[in-house]
Amino acid sequence: MDLMIRRAQKGDKEAFIKLIEKYTQDMYKVAKSRLNSEEDIGDAIQETILSAYKNICVLKNTSYFKTWLIRILINKCNDIITNNKKVVYVEEYYEGSINNEILEDEDNFENNIAFREILKNLSESYRTVVVLYYVNGFNTREISEILNEKEGTIKSRLSRAREKLKNFYLDDNKNFSELYLGGSAK
Repeated sequence: MDLMIRRAQKGDKEAFIKLIEKYTQDMYKVAKSRLNSEEDIGDAIQETILSAYKNICVLKNTSYFKTWLIRILINKCNDIITNNKKVVYVEEYYEGSINNEILEDEDNFENNIAFREILKNLSESYRTVVVLYYVNGFNTREISEILNEKEGTIKSRLSRAREKLKNFYLDDNKNFSELYLGGSAK
């Protein structure tokens, strides 16, 4: 992998394309955790690829390529979020974003929807840390580098997110038990 990154830094377009292909799914997952519309996700990924291509020579340590790429992506997502705060999309207000998600991964359809619904209960900062940690497999040190925050802050957010998810799960199961089983869960 380091060799391919070095080749890309020297201007090898094919090596850069292979690198991007390797991390496209990871970029999509991160962008999906931060943005609602598929158009915004595509824009963020496209802008990330362009920025990475222009600036790959700046990357000093090739072992941090994925972290560097995801950091660019998060910054692009933040730019889109900031720009979208000024615009209200009428069709998204009525349709919601779940409709397009149905076609994404038919194998894990129910799990994906349930996971996304649960993540909606978390604030954006918690959601980002959870996705980077559990979905993309970054450790807390790498996440702290990506988000440009202290590792202790990342560990705290991850711990709080776990607690919120646990409470949500316990409350959800309690409500299910009371509604469908006619009793109270203890």
